[in-house]
Amino acid sequence: MPIKTLHITNYFHSSSGEIRTFYRAILKAANRHRRYVRLLVPGPGDSTEEVGEFGRVYTIAAPRSPNFDARYRLLLPHTYALPFESKLRRILAVEQSDLIEICDKYTLCYLPSVLRRGWVTGARPAALVGLSCERMDDNISAFMSSGKLARRFAGWYMRAIYGPRFDHQISNSEYTAEELWRALADRRDLQVHVCPMGVETEMFGTRRRNQSKRQLLLDAPGGAASNGKPVRLLLCVSRISPEKNISLLPEMMEALKNEPTDYRLLVAGAGPRATWLQDESDRRVPGRVRLLGHIGDAERLADVYANCDALVHPNPREPLGLVPLEAMASGLPVIVPSSGGVLSYANAANCWLAEPTSTGFSAAVREAFEDDRARQSRVERAFETANEFSWSNVTARFFELYDRICSAGNHAPWADRPPVDTASTLIHQGA
Repeated sequence: MPIKTLHITNYFHSSSGEIRTFYRAILKAANRHRRYVRLLVPGPGDSTEEVGEFGRVYTIAAPRSPNFDARYRLLLPHTYALPFESKLRRILAVEQSDLIEICDKYTLCYLPSVLRRGWVTGARPAALVGLSCERMDDNISAFMSSGKLARRFAGWYMRAIYGPRFDHQISNSEYTAEELWRALADRRDLQVHVCPMGVETEMFGTRRRNQSKRQLLLDAPGGAASNGKPVRLLLCVSRISPEKNISLLPEMMEALKNEPTDYRLLVAGAGPRATWLQDESDRRVPGRVRLLGHIGDAERLADVYANCDALVHPNPREPLGLVPLEAMASGLPVIVPSSGGVLSYANAANCWLAEPTSTGFSAAVREAFEDDRARQSRVERAFETANEFSWSNVTARFFELYDRICSAGNHAPWADRPPVDTASTLIHQGA
């Protein structure tokens, strides 16, 4: 029988990005591979969603994040650590999963210790896996401080608090894994696996190019007149938040404003710095930057990709970056920083690598449109790269890794515990 996996994360809401995309792809693939997958996430209320025959999503009512991004909600330690009945504890006991994967470094990372100590009655011993999709040192640098003391704290936390609680770690790129390798250098028993995420290649593509759809993007209200210049539509798809290096965008556009080409920028995404980005862009380059907001319709987003001329992705500390892969699958020239997890797949043969500054990015934008043959060569290579990272390939690799982890059996011991009722009990209890 295939193993059953339970995945728990706080990084999930109706308009969240890569982690939500990953787990939706895993649930879809679960039905294709006929293996049981459970996802547990916070939300405004309790609910259960069946995803085909083999997938299930549990949503547990949880408060909003107070100081990061209010669109996110947090499953806090008291929901699993205190000796009281809770939906989270009930799910852990009833689902009887073979592998429990936790994607959170802050409020859920104590769960493995709670489980091992037998504090959740009836929970079956399982392989405990941490899924790391961003670096803590990057988060602290973006939101708190980039000083030496902050970096030392991040290293201590990963070494003493986060890393040792799990049997195995999975990172979405070598860049993300580096922090764990460093923190766990003296723990040879704790493996760190690198398994990148992917892109829905069937969704994107040049077949979506359509002059009328492109014209709608060009004719957006508030846009500047082109004055007879050829127009190039640049696209950025990102959460509009400080750690994404979005301050580069208005500076880059200002550096491009006197070019013989009329460069415009569309930003698809939402976040706490959206108002600042629009105001700063209007001040520097009036009418040249427009925010589209979050685009939740995947078909519409694919149309936007296909009808722009290039993607700019400014985040130098991107853990992996699914957006550049989506742009590659759409046939766009892609401009990314010469650092971070994007280097898992991005190179000088399939995109334009640039220093993550306005000078570096504006120069890369100019270069991308200087030579048609060179641009087409890189775009073709990029399309091949995107196909290597198709979700069908990526999810199969994740399932294979989960199976290997469970079959290895080198997990920290759990306390003995009594048996538990079947999963039907959970449904009858209204979970």
